[in-house]
Amino acid sequence: MKVSDYVLQRLREWEVEYVFAYPGDGINGILAAWGRAEDRPRFVQARHEEMAAFEAVGYAKFSGRTGVCAATSGPGAIHLLNGLYDARLDHVPVVAIVGQTDRSAMGGSYQQEVDLLSLYKDVASEFCEMVTVPGQLPNVLDRAMRVATARRTVTAVIIPADVQELDWEPPAHAFKQVPSSLGVGRWAPIPAEEDLARAAEILNAGEKVAMLVGQGARHARAEVEETAELLGAGVAKALLGKDVLPDTLVYVTGSIGLLGTRPSYELMRDCDTLLVVGSSFPYTQFLPEFDQARAVQIEIDPSMVGLRYPFEANLVGDAAETLRRLIPMLERKEDRSWRKTVEENTARWWEVMQRRAEVSAHPLNPEHVVHALDALLPEDAIVTADSGSAANWYARHLRMRGTMRGSLSGTLATMGPGVPYAIGAKFAHPDRPAIAIVGDGAMQMNGLAELITAAKYYQEWSDPRLVVAVLNNHDLNQVTWEMRAMQGAPQFEASQSIPDVRYADIAVLLGLHGVRVEQPEDVEPVWRQALAADRPFVIDFRTDPAVPPIPPHASWDQITSAASAVLHGDSDRAAVVKQGVKAKIQEFLPGRGKG
Repeated sequence: MKVSDYVLQRLREWEVEYVFAYPGDGINGILAAWGRAEDRPRFVQARHEEMAAFEAVGYAKFSGRTGVCAATSGPGAIHLLNGLYDARLDHVPVVAIVGQTDRSAMGGSYQQEVDLLSLYKDVASEFCEMVTVPGQLPNVLDRAMRVATARRTVTAVIIPADVQELDWEPPAHAFKQVPSSLGVGRWAPIPAEEDLARAAEILNAGEKVAMLVGQGARHARAEVEETAELLGAGVAKALLGKDVLPDTLVYVTGSIGLLGTRPSYELMRDCDTLLVVGSSFPYTQFLPEFDQARAVQIEIDPSMVGLRYPFEANLVGDAAETLRRLIPMLERKEDRSWRKTVEENTARWWEVMQRRAEVSAHPLNPEHVVHALDALLPEDAIVTADSGSAANWYARHLRMRGTMRGSLSGTLATMGPGVPYAIGAKFAHPDRPAIAIVGDGAMQMNGLAELITAAKYYQEWSDPRLVVAVLNNHDLNQVTWEMRAMQGAPQFEASQSIPDVRYADIAVLLGLHGVRVEQPEDVEPVWRQALAADRPFVIDFRTDPAVPPIPPHASWDQITSAASAVLHGDSDRAAVVKQGVKAKIQEFLPGRGKG
């Protein structure tokens, strides 16, 4: 047995099912071992190492397990970095296994020689080691798996090419030899009783309680619902926690922040008490004023406690276990007027969203495109969104229900993970449909190539449905609108305008299905067609770039800046004014109506 054989054996012992990767001579030894191991764990071939990392992130996000990716030395290891940073910043467990030049060549300015320990010391700061002798394994690999899982982060194992070919020798029962064992174990930390009592005192004293939940509360749905009911609270969701609670609950106000909803904004604006569960939502300006609300935080990571807001009580512990101990200390609010206000604001918001989706645009209103999907989503669907204006419509128009899951690049907010996330999700749950909502910029950057990956593997999935919806507006739309609203600058076409591409036609050439849609009446039928397809399906929606993705609670400064951009010669100024007015007026109409 070679070292490379042992690496794959140990991954199997850790019950790793898939390694998302791209080959290269820096991992030739491991590739040969894969052949000897009959492709166990499964080698999933991406089109690019960055996509392999994104697929590992998507797999980890939707499976709840640790994702593993692999790449060659030098350029391959470098290409992994963006996807690994996405994992690190969203607190997702991913292990990277990367090759390195032979030990004898190190320091010799050899081909593809990169100081990977230095390169990876930030992204894999919790654990990054290079294996130089066989006896370092299994300890290094075990610790990489264990640390990634326990701390929900990125770890890296660097294995020089010549070490991969060495005979495997286990660590001896000897001085300076480090044996190891499998597994992490399960635990659920809980706060001290006095901390729980202090938190209960604050929450019981509040009259207008708001809750903010993030991905750390995903396994605590029942406890969050019971807490919200006792406190008569409204509940807003950080974007990474969009699937924590169903939006069918009348007190769930939806997403918060730049991509958020107006009732979430109003919830934070008017509350007197705040309970944050499993979220490190970064935008302080969308939380209550510092002297407005008393606040309690529940957070499992002690290093993330106390961030974002002046909390009076910080409960360090698992969300579900902490809430179970807190709930008996809470007093039910008998005055439900605050809850009634939250519910009315939320109900009105969904009416506004319906009206905004019905506003005419040229050729298509992107809000109509995504809103039409909402009612058609299977209750076990997995939805991914890319960065850009597509994320706005995902955040505001899609209502989570049933066992739906959804995610995007939250903290890094990088372009390009929408399609590879969906592919990773299909390996995590091959029996569930996946839908990726991406902009044309992200599709050109990464998505087109990964259609090849989807074509390569979809026949292995028990449910072959993977729908890629491209919002094709010929514009890097989110940045265009940010320039208008934040800088008061008109659209700079040299940077913002991108070519029209026949995305659906490319899908058909790859053996997939695809349709371009340019008429509003065709939107819903094509969604139905795609969701019933026997293979991945690309929908090329020709959408209007003038539909504003700016927040529904935009500040006066943002509004005046956008107006200034238009007045100073924005190339799309007429359409921008028209669509902006039509979108905004829907918030003030008393009943149903179309623009």
